[in-house]
Amino acid sequence: MAMDPDLNLDMDMDMDMETLADDADTALAGDSGGEAERNEAAEAEAEAERYEAAEAEADILRDRFRLAVICIATAEGKKAGMTVADPVVACIADLAFKSAEQLAKDAELFAQHAGRKSVRMDDVILTAHRNEHLMGMLRTFSQELKGKEPASERKRKKSSKKDERVIDV
Repeated sequence: MAMDPDLNLDMDMDMDMETLADDADTALAGDSGGEAERNEAAEAEAEAERYEAAEAEADILRDRFRLAVICIATAEGKKAGMTVADPVVACIADLAFKSAEQLAKDAELFAQHAGRKSVRMDDVILTAHRNEHLMGMLRTFSQELKGKEPASERKRKKSSKKDERVIDV
């Protein structure tokens, strides 16, 4: 029995249509996957930009800190009638920065250990636990700061009617 060529053509077209439909579904599914990948890439890029901005800010702060230490070391040398060699001043600046960095890390760890997200003066004082002189100076400084704070005005409680009924004997 001979097959009708038109029937063969219709079957081929049906197969082609199904293949095209499957390809379109795959492409659409792939497109949403591609969109997700683009979103992830954009988020990663934004995170990298934030990291770079934070690094740049940290570099600026480090440089300013070192410059301040260099100015202080030079001024103290002049007060003492001495000139401090540049390599020595640079070494002092690096040492001061590393010490301050370690102090900040320790204070952060003390705050985390206490279950807080922010560092308090007590955390800074605890970082000096190995140096009694420094700890005493920090405590004094903390008390001076507390003394300079404006006294909080407490609101007086309104007397209740029960208090008014009390008779002094």
